[in-house]
Amino acid sequence: MTQEPGGQDRESAGVQLSRLLRRWWEEAGSPTGGTRPTQQALAARLGVDQTTLSRYLNPKHLSTAPLRVVEALHAQLRVPAAELEQARALCRTALQANARPRTPGGRGEHAAPAGTASEPDGITVPDGVPGKQGAVVDRDTDGWQGFTRIRARRFRPVLVAVALVVAFAAGVAFRDRLAAQDSAATVDGAAGAAPQSGARYEWPLLRMGNDDKFTRGRALQNLLNAQGYKLRADGIFREDTRKAVEDFQEREELPIDGKVGMRTWPALVKEGVGPGSNAFAVRAVQELLNYVGQGATPVTGTYTSVTVQNVKTFQVSQGLHANGRVDEDTLLALLVKQLPPVSAPDYQRSTTPPSPASE
Repeated sequence: MTQEPGGQDRESAGVQLSRLLRRWWEEAGSPTGGTRPTQQALAARLGVDQTTLSRYLNPKHLSTAPLRVVEALHAQLRVPAAELEQARALCRTALQANARPRTPGGRGEHAAPAGTASEPDGITVPDGVPGKQGAVVDRDTDGWQGFTRIRARRFRPVLVAVALVVAFAAGVAFRDRLAAQDSAATVDGAAGAAPQSGARYEWPLLRMGNDDKFTRGRALQNLLNAQGYKLRADGIFREDTRKAVEDFQEREELPIDGKVGMRTWPALVKEGVGPGSNAFAVRAVQELLNYVGQGATPVTGTYTSVTVQNVKTFQVSQGLHANGRVDEDTLLALLVKQLPPVSAPDYQRSTTPPSPASE
């Protein structure tokens, strides 16, 4: 809180900004605002973790959202344009207040302890020290001890750079080892790629059966329909689906076993799925996105800008290249990250082609 000339207390810009951002999020669930995303889903779209986002939306927490997050929240929650400038002004004021130099006897988390000065008060390194003439050494140090601290600060960025290079080299070695393991696989089983986190993903193996394969089964059938087949996308891997799989495997010169695993899944998205792709392939991607826990994705069969943004958000969360287009790696992550099974949505019964007659 700060004190105004008239004696009235008013909230700081940081608190006002937090209240404004929280109102944006809460009103996103109103009848006029549509479906409010969870903080977890919203944080993924913004590229921050959920704990950080919660702090930005909490007026009692001394965390100021950066301008990038403020503008992204405004766009994601579809807030009226008139409120954006108010939020920007509060953000700039709060960030400036946080960056003010420490003052003697001040209060708050940015104030200096009592008895300290706001400007450095020290002595100068002798002119005989090469490259350090005129450098300031804290008065509470003596001679060369203070100069040694200055040299340590100078070389700190070099140490950080060396650490980054070592970490990068280790990551490249780890990636090459996984690539060698993948190249050794020779059957249409469940092997797959590894995300940036290092946890190995495996392709789900689908085969004929009377059980409902849910979103994975419907995605398979829609991807097959995009290749010219006529299947009902209901998630049940019946004889017609198996025949379509075998025919597709023959066309692609794959082992013909009627099962869908590490060879067949990638072939179904060999060209990638993005703007302008077949409506059935787009529908498969949109439904998979709809069940990965990052908020609803409309299943329309058209690769809209919302679909592009949701794909990018998911790719970022999985450590993938965020280009908004579904390739082999993105499809694998989508299949693995499906939430617990759900019943077939209503649109499946009216927009997917009927099952062909049995031969």
